[in-house]
This record gives sequence, C-alpha cells and structure tokens, in this order.
Amino acid sequence: MQSPKLAPDGAVADAVRGNWVDTLAPAPARPYLRLSRADRPIGTWLLLLPCWWGLALAMLNSGRAGWHDLWIAVGCAAGAWLMRGAGCTWNDITDRNIDDQVARTRSRPIPAGQVTVSGAAVWMCAQSLIAFCILLTFHPAAIALGVLALLPVAVYPFAKRFTWWPQVFLGLAFNWGALLAWAAHSGTLQAAPVLLYAAGIAWTLFYDTIYAHQDTEDDALIGVKSTARLFGDRSAIWLRRFAVISVGLMAAAVLLSMGSPLATGIALAAPLGLGLHMAWQLSRLDTSDTGTLLRLFRSNRDAGLIAAAFFAAALLV
Repeated sequence: MQSPKLAPDGAVADAVRGNWVDTLAPAPARPYLRLSRADRPIGTWLLLLPCWWGLALAMLNSGRAGWHDLWIAVGCAAGAWLMRGAGCTWNDITDRNIDDQVARTRSRPIPAGQVTVSGAAVWMCAQSLIAFCILLTFHPAAIALGVLALLPVAVYPFAKRFTWWPQVFLGLAFNWGALLAWAAHSGTLQAAPVLLYAAGIAWTLFYDTIYAHQDTEDDALIGVKSTARLFGDRSAIWLRRFAVISVGLMAAAVLLSMGSPLATGIALAAPLGLGLHMAWQLSRLDTSDTGTLLRLFRSNRDAGLIAAAFFAAALLV
C-alpha cells in the first residue's frame, strides 16, 4: 500500500476547498479540527436537524414555547458540533488502519500522521466533556437519553465489520436528537418522537447509502461492508423505498403531535418537502460519478432544512 498523498497544506481529500479550517484556523489547531470534520460541516447539520425537528414537534404538541426552548435549540446546535466532532474522532481512531487503505480517507489526520492516536483520544474526551456540560442544562429525561446515546455512537465504527447494514447504526446515532430534544422540552417521550426518530433513520439510510457508493471498490478490496455494496445496481430501488418510509413516518409523527388543524396542515408540508427533495436526488443519481454522489449527499442539509422550515412555520400560526 502506498503512503498517503497529501495536499500541500495537509487538507483532507473530500473537504470543501477553501474552507475556514484550511484558510483561517491557527495551524496547530487544523489537524484536530479536521479530525472533528469542522472542514466538512454537513455531518453537523445532519446530526442537528433531527434535534430541531423533535423540538418543533414537541412545542407543537404541547402548545407552548418559552425562552428555555430557544436555549434547547442553541444547546443542540453546540452539542451537535461537539458530539459530531467527538464521534468522528472516535471513528477515525477505530478506523485508522482501514482509512489508510481507502483513497478518499487516506489523507485524514491520523493515517496521514498529523495527529497521534493518544492526541486524538484526548481531543475526543475534551469535546465530549464540554458537550456533557451543555447536556446538564436540559431536563433529566434528556440527560439520561444523552448518556444512552453513547452506545450507538460507540458501536457504529465497528458495524461495517460485522453487518451489511452499518447505515442503520449510523441512523440510530445521528437521529437520537429527535428523542432528546422532545424530552428536553416535554420531560417525557411519546409515540410521535419515536416515529420521527424512525423517519430520520430511514432518511439516514437514504443519504448514507449514496455517500457509501463513493468507496465501493476500495471497500470490496478490504472487506468493508455497506448498504451500497449490498444493493449494488438495485440501489435506486432501495433508496426510493427509504424515501417513502421516511416521508410516511414523519407524516405520522406530525399527525400524532396534536397541534391545531392549521398548524398540523402546515407541518405536514415538512415530510412532503423532504420527500420532494429526495425525489430530486434520485433523478440525478449516478453511482459511478463520485463527484455527483458527494454533491447529492451534501444536499441533504437543504432537504432537512426544508422540513425544519415548515415545522417552524407551523409554530407561528
């Protein structure tokens, strides 16, 4: 295996060119920020958006909103950034030998020699502790859920070694915020946030299968499993199924949230908007074009924001 080929400035291969980490951050901090994927913010959005969905539906269900809900929204944003960073650092620690064998990941800080494993572990703990301090400001039910979320986060990096469905484990981890944010507002859980959580998992299966198609050749060579490899030429069929499931479950969550008829009607536009965006992605899917795959994957920030915007509009009526 050839040694990693790095960009002159040590940038990671799939980062957006000219991002703030590579251009503005202090040089000593850049490898650690790259570990946290701060140069690739899409993951933070995908972790955060289910939190905002859950909070909006909880407020719609209870018919009340207060200043603490604003803090929940802000705290979820900060927590998503920190825990996405900690999770990615953990992922890179466990995958360091695999990343060195995959063209797209060979330039990541650990296989590239920019950060030691011990240094990465310290960075992971620091991010997690700050996030935990934020979590302590939420309702005890949300705190308990936040601690429990560490389980799917810890298991996910190993999933691709023992199952063809590692994207399910990613979905379990990335959509946990739908449950946590609902509990932070309401202090309890109901069927609606559970359905919203399941909708998010189906959405994750959709977008991360698209993402995984970038690495199918390398994954086959080193024996790493994924839904992209499992589905192969039938991926578009499976993606369509995941889109339908996601839209249907989100719509059911809205209907169970018991808002006013007008608010519920507006909120039902959220799964519709999400579904239309996923249909647009399917119309442009080309599993042989890595550039298109990455653009479609990143576009799921907009898909999630469309749903969040309709949820926010429902709260205003």
